[in-house]
This record gives sequence, C-alpha cells and structure tokens, in this order.
Amino acid sequence: MKYLVLLIGDGAEKLWPDQTDAEKQATMAKFGEFASACEARESVELLAGEALSDPRDATVMRSPDGGVQLTDGPYAEVIEGMGGFYLIEAPDLDVLVDLLTVLPRYDIQIHPTIDVMT
Repeated sequence: MKYLVLLIGDGAEKLWPDQTDAEKQATMAKFGEFASACEARESVELLAGEALSDPRDATVMRSPDGGVQLTDGPYAEVIEGMGGFYLIEAPDLDVLVDLLTVLPRYDIQIHPTIDVMT
C-alpha cells in the first residue's frame, strides 16, 4: 500500500534558520538514516520526498463556480505549516510507523493513497 506522510511543523526544537551548522547536520543525518532504513526494509520503497518552503510561500487554489481563485499563503485551516512530505510504499501501517520513528521530531499525518487507475 502507498502512504502519503506529511511532516507538520519544523521537526526540531529550534527552527531551521535558528539552528547551528552542527544542529542542521544532525537533523539532516536523521533524514539520511530514514532513507537508509527504508532501503534496508523488505517490501518498503521510498517513492518521493521533499522539504517544503515556508508556509507563507504557499498558494491556495479554489474553484468556486467553475472559476479559479488564487490566494497567497497557506490554507486557512492549517494551524502549522508542513515541513515536508514522503510518498512511501509499505506493506502495512505498523511497518511504516516503525520506520517513521527514525525521523526528527515532527507531528506526522499519514494518509493511505487510493489507486484510481485500476
């Protein structure tokens, strides 16, 4: 099954711009450990993953009445910005949760995907 993993917030006790070079290296090492853990786990494939820019860089697109409206900034109901995402194929949620514990501290939202192409 494929899962979309949303990393909510910055993931560290200190925001990225406030971290020292050593703290940034330690944070990035955690992401490397996570990628290695996924690669080492049978039946797990890390399909995509990226860090996201500041939430203020976001654009919300709405389509009321068939038109398009663009608004600067994050979706109004989002309390904290998303720090990044992963798209991961894993045999089940338990395996995925075990792997996600390697990442830096984040609030994490996990969504199973639906294959609409079959």
